[in-house]
Amino acid sequence: MADPLERLSTSLFQSQILRLFSIGLLALVLLIPIGMISGLISERQARRESTVEEIASKWGRTQHLSGPALVVPYTIRWAETGSGGQTIPRSETHTAVFLPDTVSLRGTIHSETRQRGIFSVPVYRLDLRVEGEFAKPDFAALGLDKAEIAWDRAHLAVGLSDARAIQQETDVRWNGAPVPFLPGNGGLAEASPGIHAVVDLSTEEPASATPAQPPSAKAPDRFRFEFPLALNGSVAVYFAPFGKQTEVLLSADSGNPTFQGNWLPTDRKITANTFEARWSIPFLGRNFPQAWKSTTPMQESIDAARFGVGFIDPVDHYRMAERSVKYASLFILLTFATIWLVEILAGLRVHPIQYLMLGGALCLFYLLELSLAEHIGFPAAYALASLSIIAMITAYSAVALGSRPRALVVGTGVALLYGYLYVLLNNEDYALLIGSLGLFAILAAIMYATRKIDWYTVGRGATLGAATEP
Repeated sequence: MADPLERLSTSLFQSQILRLFSIGLLALVLLIPIGMISGLISERQARRESTVEEIASKWGRTQHLSGPALVVPYTIRWAETGSGGQTIPRSETHTAVFLPDTVSLRGTIHSETRQRGIFSVPVYRLDLRVEGEFAKPDFAALGLDKAEIAWDRAHLAVGLSDARAIQQETDVRWNGAPVPFLPGNGGLAEASPGIHAVVDLSTEEPASATPAQPPSAKAPDRFRFEFPLALNGSVAVYFAPFGKQTEVLLSADSGNPTFQGNWLPTDRKITANTFEARWSIPFLGRNFPQAWKSTTPMQESIDAARFGVGFIDPVDHYRMAERSVKYASLFILLTFATIWLVEILAGLRVHPIQYLMLGGALCLFYLLELSLAEHIGFPAAYALASLSIIAMITAYSAVALGSRPRALVVGTGVALLYGYLYVLLNNEDYALLIGSLGLFAILAAIMYATRKIDWYTVGRGATLGAATEP
């Protein structure tokens, strides 16, 4: 008569519930290396971003162009009565910002890729032509009809996020007359780089003009401007819709644009190596006025209205690797389920250590995928890594399951899972639908394969040693 403890031990070992519990525990253990690989992906991504920032700091960062705008100084004067009854004059000087009625920006983007080690950064040179028209500034609309206005010290201001990247000196043609640009944004925004040109709205000679002098009768009602601008940048370029009617036309020698910001192009034409895009934005589509005082905070509304185009790799292998590793736990469980089903159907036993070895191979896939993608791109890296792991698992399963046909069943199942995962990764918008249908099909296949199994008798005749051919 067998010892009760021995019978209990045998019963527990043969129990499929306990078997499933141990397999699940092994799957949880394998989440430790998966978590480490996930951390490695984040680390490599941070290093890539650091490289992008390093190159951008020397070539030119992402450009955010604001303007042009008219910035006109004004002074408000008043008197206060002192403690002794004397009159004390007071004054404050601020600026008012006026936006153009129309502005047109036409640009050609010449893109290239800068390499630093294994990382590549998209950079560009933008040749821009800016033209448009201002109406005469209306200070009365701002409640400043009694202010002293320095018409002769007005500025045409252009804001740039990285003015260091301007490639050449440039002038603005103001009503046909050339006026040089100077460094600084001319008071368009606080602590923001840019360029500005001093434009005299009084039409008087500077020697005879006074800060409070209004425009003479000779002053035009409208002011036209036109200037070229050549600057470097990286990753993306953005514009702010400063006109009552803003038109932007861009053409580039890059076939992988990503249109970003608050507006998509009205028209666009994309080929394999080029693209053209046109934006047409009316005044009513934005959330800031045509004129405001510098004491009114407006930068947040301007930033929210930006639009533009980015030049990023359409297949970001770090993002793809990050998404693929999120499916790791499901992948491990389904692979273990395949091996366990082969155990049940063939009456075999696979040792937990062998499960651990196979799970280690599955974890290694994500490391191979990441390291190869940095050199040969994600699609090729995924194919090479998955084929390597499928071959490894199939070869090891032939020994663990004691049969090549059974190993082929496991290898085919893993190959189908890798194919299924690749479809999921490349169809982000339909990932939920594809995932749900895939899980439904997998569960249906398991139910069909195990439909004739008598679960009360499973394991009674199975060997406790290594798997052998039946």
